[in-house]
Amino acid sequence: MTIDATRAQERTEGGGRPPLFAIDVTPPRPGLFTRMARGTLLRFGISPYLLLADVVAQIAGVAAVGGLTGRLLVLALTTLGLYATAGLYRSRLNLSVLDQVPELCVRSLAAVAVASLIDVAVTSGRHLTLAVAGGVALVTTMVTRTIVVAAVRSARRHRLIEHPTLVLGAGQVGRQIATAIVEHPEYGLKVLGFVDSDPLVPDEERPAPLLGRTDELARVIVETGARHVVIGFAALPSSAMVDIVRTCDRLECELFIVPRLFELHHRSGNDVEVVWGMPLLRLRRAPFRRVSWRVKRVIDVVVAAATLVVASPLLAAIAFAVRREGGPGVIFRQERVGVDGRSFTLLKFRSMRPADSTESATRWNIADDDRIGPIGAFLRRSSLDELPQLWNVVRGDMSLVGPRPERPHFVDQFAVTLPRYLARHRVPCGMTGWSQVHGLRGDTSLVDRARFDNYYIENWSLWLDLKIVLRTFGVVLGREGR
Repeated sequence: MTIDATRAQERTEGGGRPPLFAIDVTPPRPGLFTRMARGTLLRFGISPYLLLADVVAQIAGVAAVGGLTGRLLVLALTTLGLYATAGLYRSRLNLSVLDQVPELCVRSLAAVAVASLIDVAVTSGRHLTLAVAGGVALVTTMVTRTIVVAAVRSARRHRLIEHPTLVLGAGQVGRQIATAIVEHPEYGLKVLGFVDSDPLVPDEERPAPLLGRTDELARVIVETGARHVVIGFAALPSSAMVDIVRTCDRLECELFIVPRLFELHHRSGNDVEVVWGMPLLRLRRAPFRRVSWRVKRVIDVVVAAATLVVASPLLAAIAFAVRREGGPGVIFRQERVGVDGRSFTLLKFRSMRPADSTESATRWNIADDDRIGPIGAFLRRSSLDELPQLWNVVRGDMSLVGPRPERPHFVDQFAVTLPRYLARHRVPCGMTGWSQVHGLRGDTSLVDRARFDNYYIENWSLWLDLKIVLRTFGVVLGREGR
């Protein structure tokens, strides 16, 4: 039960009246048709509808000049691609085609120029054809987008589209932004309640109940199903704000922040929304929430599986050598901690036999252990002992590139003593990573490792992964020990 609900029950049982919120935020339960429509609209958002509108506009442009040709197809695809890179398919709180007109015009003109440059043999008459097709498509785009935006705004006003939202900070600014959201459903948000450890606004002046303390944000998000979080001047240090942002990202929530000195804030770019005169800064999604992160997984599976097949003779030779040196038990299995703290069994070629399972789980470094034979030492220096982890990658336990997985014994220790250590578990661990290619292996600074791993997560891209893989080859060929 929430704090406000508990107080209401106590006052009612004592003969008093329950606290009245400034605005009623408990509308009657919608009918079946309304719930089905709301679920469908919420599931897909506005992005696919905008894309459909633009595809219709491109078809109109092609039809206006007589039919589809190769250069017109290039023009259409280039236009859609440039719209996407400009963020014109992103869902926004303020839906306005007029705000998008400058960007639409610039991107459409750029698409015509690109299509003309690609086909260097185009005559002046065909250049005109491209220009006409682009112009018709641009005008049609504005019309079709206006229809889509009008339909979505209407659905929002009738509360068919309501994204559940929490407000972090129950002060004057938090109350003001929550009141604006409740009074103006055209923004598509529904305030579920506030989260604050020290609310400054009394119960009866808040437009929604208090649902928990600041440190209970993750629990409240899970229990309420919130998809958006608005931070409205909560009394929090910067370090706590970092944890909140990462929590919201991991729970796939959109995060908005009321900027300091918001009265002087200038609206610019696609990351600033305005809710009834108040600017909200939309924070960029974490890399693991983007489409390109799914591409990373596909690459992992394809590359790991192909490498296992191609390297199977080498794997068989290593297995034979390990058995000859140390007897049965070629594969060494060890529990490691992966994404979101989930444990998995990591596979390696055995380079030595630990005295018992406790030694394997709790000993930090065995680089200088005299039980390591010549084969084991060579495998460790060349990193060939880690080849079985390709199977971990195929299974989904790991990625080719990511933070290095650690054993539960040390994770429990580091989580208490090292700031931001657990944040590196937001993504799957990897066979190689940003910290490893910078020499942070073995007995090196754990603080530096955590910093490098979190830098990798915040700045991830497919190109960064490729760069790490290429640098890993240099480290392996340099035969750096661990």
